[in-house]
Amino acid sequence: MDRELLIEIGCEEIPAGWLPGLTRQLGEHLDARLKEMRLTTSASAETYSTPRRLTALVTKLSERQTDFEELVTGPPVSAAFKPDGEPTPAAAGFAKKYGVDVAALERQETPKGVYLAYRVRQRGKATVDVLPDVMTALLRSMTFPKQMRWDAYLEDDKGELVFARPIRWLVLLYGGRVVPFVIRRTELAQGPTVQDVRTGANTYGHRFLTTSGRAGRAIKVKMFEDYETRLLENFVILQRSERESKIKRELEMHARKLGGRVSPLVAAHSSLLQEVPDLVEYPSVVAGHFPVEFLQLPEEVLTTTMIHHQHYFPVVDDEGKLKPAFLAVTNMQPEKPEVIARNSERVLTARLRDARFFWDEDRKHPLESRVDRLATILFHKKLGDYRQKAERVSKLAAYVATFLNQHDAKDLAAEAGLLCKADLATDMVREFTELQGTMGGIYARAEQKPEAIWKAIYYHYLPIGVAPDAPPTRQQLGGAAVVWAAVSLADKLDSVIGMFSAGERPTGSRDPLGLRRQAQGAVKILADLPELTGVTSRAPVKALLSHSAQSCGFTLDETSEAALFTFVRERVAYLFQERGFDVRNVRAVLYGADFDVLEARLKLEALAQMSGSRELQGVAQLFKRVKNITKDLGPVTEVRREHLKEPAEIALADAVVRLEGAVSDAAIKRDYRRAFTEIGSLQSVVAKFFDDVLVMAEDAQLRDARLSLVGRLRDRILDIADISEIVTDQPSP
Repeated sequence: MDRELLIEIGCEEIPAGWLPGLTRQLGEHLDARLKEMRLTTSASAETYSTPRRLTALVTKLSERQTDFEELVTGPPVSAAFKPDGEPTPAAAGFAKKYGVDVAALERQETPKGVYLAYRVRQRGKATVDVLPDVMTALLRSMTFPKQMRWDAYLEDDKGELVFARPIRWLVLLYGGRVVPFVIRRTELAQGPTVQDVRTGANTYGHRFLTTSGRAGRAIKVKMFEDYETRLLENFVILQRSERESKIKRELEMHARKLGGRVSPLVAAHSSLLQEVPDLVEYPSVVAGHFPVEFLQLPEEVLTTTMIHHQHYFPVVDDEGKLKPAFLAVTNMQPEKPEVIARNSERVLTARLRDARFFWDEDRKHPLESRVDRLATILFHKKLGDYRQKAERVSKLAAYVATFLNQHDAKDLAAEAGLLCKADLATDMVREFTELQGTMGGIYARAEQKPEAIWKAIYYHYLPIGVAPDAPPTRQQLGGAAVVWAAVSLADKLDSVIGMFSAGERPTGSRDPLGLRRQAQGAVKILADLPELTGVTSRAPVKALLSHSAQSCGFTLDETSEAALFTFVRERVAYLFQERGFDVRNVRAVLYGADFDVLEARLKLEALAQMSGSRELQGVAQLFKRVKNITKDLGPVTEVRREHLKEPAEIALADAVVRLEGAVSDAAIKRDYRRAFTEIGSLQSVVAKFFDDVLVMAEDAQLRDARLSLVGRLRDRILDIADISEIVTDQPSP
């Protein structure tokens, strides 16, 4: 009979940003541990969490492990017995290992011969006897952004138990009954209030709210339905989605009472709505106000103070302008919300006074005057300070503008590049680090710098992400689009290339310097260049990286240069795969020693439109053969037509000539659908060539002529893509 398994790990408050990952981990690791222990379930574990608890539910878990059976192979029969039939020491030792006679061993046929074998059979244990081992393995398998040592250990001889936060209680119920399990506390930690943590049937309600008795008291539970109901009675909403829905409803209600709505910046530029439900167990919303005089501060300063520093929700009017009001989510149902509102107002007002002071003080000095102060801020020990970086970015931004054939933007890009890091030396950014870049743009705007300069500074840290609509948009950039692209690319290229030259590279999942994010932003700009800037110039990646390194004065040896190009290619591939392009098509268009990101995107869009083309698939199948035949053949500049005599090879030679002109014209116009259509039209000609012609003929002149023809075909197709990569697993009917 299957029974319900309920696990709750009660902790001190877990950081909100950790909870989604830990909740997912709990379910994944529990499923894996149950499978390892041969405990069958009807479905995957369900997981829940609040700041003080991680909960897992398995609705139906078998009462016993499945029986275990394994055939263990021993020595070969040829080495197991002497000529007189007596077992050798090898056979005797193998039998002794499993406590049986040699006569009880089986003989197993294998590809290597006949071997002695023993079939190990083990009856499954009762689930209640296995669950302590499951719990031990589950706790050991959890990983955290930061581990906490809290003087605890498990009796598994693996040392101390680290966790996200100290564990205060454990619920481990199987079929409504407690399964004994204990987390030991070290002898030095033991005391009147510090004891071993033992499993029980008690969970705990809200710290401060209660309908009767003492808040935070123990609540006895038996099954999950009872558990969830009793928690709700004690002001703990277990379902995260319910907490989020309650927050959204109350935010909307209070915003309407204030005559406005929650600022769209909350959804567009922050994770506040995703974070707040993991900060509370029983959310409520209170409304507060701040002095109207603070509306003179830049909107970005106000929203950053409210959203990032206080976790408050700004309120805007119907026209989208900030109102002198905010909404705060609390972890209780206050009897006097005005008291909490006054306290929140007092804290926010103090922060805004600081911000106004920084705003007034920073504007006493022009942005240019802060460039020299950047010399006091280290960028990287091998790459110098931020003044040196600003000078490199300025020079590189001018070069990038020229590289994109936007010569008119060269001087503006150089000026914006020099100033883009200047706000790091301002008081505002030292206090509100989230505003770096943004604040520089605001100060430049206040100094009445040209739009192209202040917007390039304002947005130069963007884009973040790979989606085509990731900010900034063309509408946001306006006339600053080209200068912004040059400065943003320059900043990112300087960081990525500079770090590679300094020997700093991402490894595995580690990327402490954010190089993947920087490179991703750069390739996103290149992929969406026309939509963002109106620029359609070609920007071959290898040339851009090489010239950028020279412009910045970075030295890359052959190994580092190859690693850098491979790294950027991987970022380009990731961008296209995240946008839903077929991974085979991505490999096809990124073939070769160099590529243009925009052209790769256009080729992928063309291939996506031709996904059902049997002709192109047919040529792709044959192209594998083409590449194989010519694998030792270098680039072919001329086909020796005078030696070709067979109709099929002459037809192919004529087709290759036509293909060269058509593909060249299509590539110039970036009409890659036409290019792939032209390649697909060769299907019957190429197929007949391979049916009728022996390429590797005995006659040397004829063989060379045919190889040159096939090589020329290969080169012209590879000018567009390596279409052998697009072959589907099942050929088209």
